[in-house]
Amino acid sequence: MDARRAVKEAKRGNGEMSAARARVGAAKVALGERGPVWWNDGAPDLNRCMAKNTPYAEWAAGLNKRRSET
Repeated sequence: MDARRAVKEAKRGNGEMSAARARVGAAKVALGERGPVWWNDGAPDLNRCMAKNTPYAEWAAGLNKRRSET
């Protein structure tokens, strides 16, 4: 969070943006949010697929149906 706050301060003109963003990027890699995949459970990677084109299609359709009813 310190790195995120540094970006906020840099946006206000109180610091160097590139250094602050580099700190945020390094933190995300350290947390496993970016960088190489660190797990392998054998499941297919469906990250960049539309839900309707995955095994979750029925679930996604149910979400859309509930949204339209409200």
